[in-house]
Amino acid sequence: MIDTLKTLFDRDLDRLASEINTYNNASNLWVKDGQVNNSGGTLCLHLCGNLQHFVGSILGNSGYVRDRVAEFSDVHSRESLIQEIETTKKAVQSALEKLSPNALSEKYPIEVFGSPMTVQFFLLHLQGHLNYHLGQISYHRRLLDR
Repeated sequence: MIDTLKTLFDRDLDRLASEINTYNNASNLWVKDGQVNNSGGTLCLHLCGNLQHFVGSILGNSGYVRDRVAEFSDVHSRESLIQEIETTKKAVQSALEKLSPNALSEKYPIEVFGSPMTVQFFLLHLQGHLNYHLGQISYHRRLLDR
């Protein structure tokens, strides 16, 4: 299961980088319109912060300190976003490599949803969260690039 998770996170973070690189106009990464409250760039920062915190720091002891407010307020260059994705990939891979197969059935070290859960459950949740926002970014990009 750990190898599967490593493959899926790696694949989908590569997809995230591809989406960010595919915006025709880099300024569109930060466009919000109507009821679209989060831009593609914001969602990218949020995904990176989320994974670096919950996987890299909590499971991998990377020392990463999350700034969730900045995830939803900062504006970065496309190149900076791509670098953040690469940093996230390394943090996730490093943390997952440290896990033993038995660790997946252990309790996740912190309570996130108000009740305990296993490491495996939360990693699967994070994979789904990544894909949910990845789809939003793809849709955002395609709407703005038409």
